[in-house]
Amino acid sequence: MQLILEIWHGSGLYQISGGQVAMIVICLGLLYLGIVKKFEPLLLVTIGFGGLLSNIPGVEIATGDGLLHLTYVVGIETGAFPLIIFMGVGALTDFGPLLANPRTLFLGAAAQFGIFATLLGALGLTELGVMDFTVKEAAAIGIIGGADGPTAIYVAGQLAPHLLGAIAVAAYSYMALVPLIQPPIMKLLTSESERKIQMVQLREVSKTERILFPLTLLLLVALLLPTAAPLIGMLAFGNLMRECGVVDRLSDTTQNALINIVTIFLGLAVGSKLSADQFLVTSTLGILLLGMVAFAIGTASGVLMAKLMNKLSTNPVNPLIGAAGVSAVPMAARVANKVGLEANPHNILLMHAMGPNVAGVIGSAIAAGVMIMFMT
Repeated sequence: MQLILEIWHGSGLYQISGGQVAMIVICLGLLYLGIVKKFEPLLLVTIGFGGLLSNIPGVEIATGDGLLHLTYVVGIETGAFPLIIFMGVGALTDFGPLLANPRTLFLGAAAQFGIFATLLGALGLTELGVMDFTVKEAAAIGIIGGADGPTAIYVAGQLAPHLLGAIAVAAYSYMALVPLIQPPIMKLLTSESERKIQMVQLREVSKTERILFPLTLLLLVALLLPTAAPLIGMLAFGNLMRECGVVDRLSDTTQNALINIVTIFLGLAVGSKLSADQFLVTSTLGILLLGMVAFAIGTASGVLMAKLMNKLSTNPVNPLIGAAGVSAVPMAARVANKVGLEANPHNILLMHAMGPNVAGVIGSAIAAGVMIMFMT
């Protein structure tokens, strides 16, 4: 009988708390969204499973010398994993649409307004006593508005590591919900005639332009904003490998094996921070709400910037592509194309929307650099 009691007292069922049960349910929900609904499955499946491991009593894989904790220390505390993923993103990204229509850079920049608006909003709510966030925490939350998971994780790891789990879940959840969140905002801010605007065919971008772009981007950003150089540098290096044509093996490895391996460990490491004592706090609800606000403002800002550009130019752009200025690549561009096709079945906006979409990746990295420069 004594042996049975010892076994029972040592079991996870005996030790489990109500908070851990709640977190296990939440993590199963993330797995459901990733597997059944196919919402950002590469990250939600790994984050959800890491969260399960971190909330089972007696499983020390997410603490101390456990694998997930060590992975977190090596890959996220140092910022290595998000940077490596950014290198992979660069290798996967075609900047041709942006180079063919440089004006779309303004749309990507405008969509980052949600980041700074949410930062100010979080500080305002703190001042009013509604929430309780420090400046660093508010900055880390605001970056969710860029709709760029690796950037959000990188900034959270630098400025507010204790909020990493909630920020990562919010960032990837809203990225996955782009097809649901963006269309109502896009339709609210545009007229039927604006959604029907057809854009001219993009010009051909030369190989020389493609090679010079990542080098020019790196030098300009690094010299003006050194804190953004790590993210932009990895993005530029990945893209240079893609475009230069002499390191195809390296480019292929970066686009496939390397980014896949790092994605696995990044997701598990982030999931290890979904423990009940870190996630089930009042600030988590605030992060989820502010993240939604940041994303909505970013979407609206891109659309409004496109409308402003049409007032100042004789060569109109379809305002819908402004919503792709958030850096959820390529989902935001596909959503813009889908809404455009609903208004005009002959209006193919996908390649036009990819311009602001990839500009948003650059914009979110620069915004991250600004946050880190002023908050550290």
